Order: sequence, then structure tokens, then C-alpha cells
Amino acid sequence: MKKKIPEQRYRASRICRVLGNPTAYETLHVLEKGRQTPSQLAHKLGLSITTISAVLRTLRDLDLVRYEIKWRQRHYWLKTGQITTSMRQLEQVVKTIESMR
Repeated sequence: MKKKIPEQRYRASRICRVLGNPTAYETLHVLEKGRQTPSQLAHKLGLSITTISAVLRTLRDLDLVRYEIKWRQRHYWLKTGQITTSMRQLEQVVKTIESMR
């Protein structure tokens, strides 16, 4: 019988899976600088609004981003800055690994 994974670890693994998507990773970096519309994100990342919308939906499902509607435009922002702190720590791990080569 397979042992059940604690809910917190399961949710953390889902976030790690999303961070493995370069588009989602870069979207979070852009949102770190402040609120953005999907159009603004698409322009800054050089991607289609369809692609950005799919990524934002995934990030919303994981409760990493929030949005509000102003003048029929959705404005997205990070729910917590802890995610970018975690991303910086991951980037430091990569830097350390690269320096050990």
C-alpha cells in the first residue's frame, strides 16, 4: 500500500512543478516588480496572451497570484513575496553547483 503524502508536501511539489515551467518562472519574476495585466506580461515576455493566460490560471490555482478587475482589465500581483525569496534561493543553489564544476 502506498503511503499518503502530507498535504503541505504535496502542495509544495505542485509549486515546484510549476516553477519548472520557464514561462511561469519568468512571469513570477515580472510580477515581483508590481501589478501587471496579461497584455503587459505578454509584451514584456514576448509571448502570446493565450500562453500568459494559461500560466496565470495555473498560478492562480496554486494560490501564488491574485487579481482584481479594473476597467474590464485584470491586474495580477504576487500573493506573497515568499515565492520570489524561494526562487532566489534556488538560483543561488544553481550558482553554487555551477561553481563546483
